[in-house]
Amino acid sequence: MDIFFEKEKVREGKFIKEKNKNVSKVKQKRKAYEITMKILMLVSTLLTGLLVIFLLSYVLMKGIPNLSIEFLTTKPSYITEKIGILPDVLNTVYIVLATLIFVLPLGVGAAIYLTEYASNKKMVGAIEYAAETLSGIPSIIYGLVGMLFFCQFMGMKTSLLAGAMTLVIMNLPTIMRTTQESLKTVPQSYREGAFGLGAGKWRVVRTVVLPGCVDGVITGCILSVGRILGESAALLFTAGFAHAVNGLLDGLSAPGATLTVALYVYAKEQGEFGVAFAIASILMMLTVLINLAATMVGKYFNKKKNA
Repeated sequence: MDIFFEKEKVREGKFIKEKNKNVSKVKQKRKAYEITMKILMLVSTLLTGLLVIFLLSYVLMKGIPNLSIEFLTTKPSYITEKIGILPDVLNTVYIVLATLIFVLPLGVGAAIYLTEYASNKKMVGAIEYAAETLSGIPSIIYGLVGMLFFCQFMGMKTSLLAGAMTLVIMNLPTIMRTTQESLKTVPQSYREGAFGLGAGKWRVVRTVVLPGCVDGVITGCILSVGRILGESAALLFTAGFAHAVNGLLDGLSAPGATLTVALYVYAKEQGEFGVAFAIASILMMLTVLINLAATMVGKYFNKKKNA
């Protein structure tokens, strides 16, 4: 019996040693895997950061020397061979305002209906699928459709208003999605409490739900402005590339080049790469400011909620 127990102890000892070896091997593999993944993520982060810094520094170094007060406050003249981007800046402001005036009520209203009112889940799913499909269509196709529908069929001709209508369709999915996600973050207990006090559906949405998700709506609006500023392909077909100074109402009914379209024209058609880099530096600074504004707005409303 003693010999039998001794053999069992030896077997148990061997089994425990083998188990400990296997466990240590697994731990070593996991540790090596974690170290490898950390190194890869660190390398990816560094490469992304270096790429952003390189792009910013290269564009700014090439563009800032070509910026001047005269360049920003005058219009181009073929007689004196003077180049200015004042019409392009004004056209950009006009098209941003016109797009937001139409896209915000449409996008926010659609998101409120789909989230708060619609009861047919199949219809909601179909609309959301259609909106996501719209967000994945190349912008050049939007330009062709906008040229055929708004410019020709609707009789708007080549104008900033036709370009703004095209951008409304392009940015509608972004506004809808950000607003929907913000509406879903409002706790259901807020709605139930308001209903318990006798408030109607629209009153609950207007006084309880919307104030609780205004940060998401504003963030989506700011991000849409960034997309509007960076769009060029769709506007080439719908807004044109004229460089004339007009007022707001006259400008919307006339063709005009935004900053991105002007960048393309100066770089591709006229070979003015210094002017193109100057416009690119302005767009780059605007993009950074828009992203900072979106971040600051989000932080402000989060602090306001937690206070």
